[in-house]
Amino acid sequence: MSTSLFNRASSLVSSFSRLAVSSSSSSSASPRSSIAVGRAGLPRTADSLFQPAHLLQVRNKSLVPRRTKYRKAHKGRVPLALGGSTKGTTLEWGDYGLRVNEPVRLSAKHLEVAEAALKRGLKPIRGSKVYMRVFPDIPVCIKGNETRMGKGKGTFEFWSCRARMGRVIFEIGGPNLRPEMAHAVMRLAAAKLPCTTEVIDKTSVARLGFDDVEPEKLAPRVTTLGEAQRKMQLASAAAAAAQPSAQAEAAAAIASA
Repeated sequence: MSTSLFNRASSLVSSFSRLAVSSSSSSSASPRSSIAVGRAGLPRTADSLFQPAHLLQVRNKSLVPRRTKYRKAHKGRVPLALGGSTKGTTLEWGDYGLRVNEPVRLSAKHLEVAEAALKRGLKPIRGSKVYMRVFPDIPVCIKGNETRMGKGKGTFEFWSCRARMGRVIFEIGGPNLRPEMAHAVMRLAAAKLPCTTEVIDKTSVARLGFDDVEPEKLAPRVTTLGEAQRKMQLASAAAAAAQPSAQAEAAAAIASA
């Protein structure tokens, strides 16, 4: 009986000694040896099961702002710009663009689907690029049907952006992009939007409301001192040249009289 108890006690002591040695060896090992490869192929430490992962794998990359000043916003209206500003109605980076012909509110889903259609159509063309000129940063809140008035604003539904008439929302470009291919791809993207659009190029003029604005040749606002002196010299020379001719005409008139 005593022999069996002694054997059990010795086995228990040996197990505790092995546990202590393994813990000390694991703690003294270099951090590289304790790094393991996770299921997603990312390195993780041995105690990563008890800590939150720092590297997050984003599968669905959607158009969502990182942060906003306010949680909710007013619905607002898309005004018809008639004050003279033509900002955002012409191309900036690409060779062809998609411009809206009416004031509209575009949701993030509309922009994502239209951008996917553009990228899918331009995939066979080497070096082609897609530029998005607007971004959905306005939260839209919706209340359910047959809901009584009051009780605060509705809950968040989706992100959107306001595009006024003549706003360029997409641009495409590339060294191997042909005009017929660009127009075909733009028609695919226009079919995904809830408004009427038009395709523009670098020769298209700016838009102001319903009318196109032709570019004006503006004179330089700053006149240097040399230019002012040169204009004065030319004016004085012209006056001096005209004075003898006037005197000759007066003498001829007197002689004829």
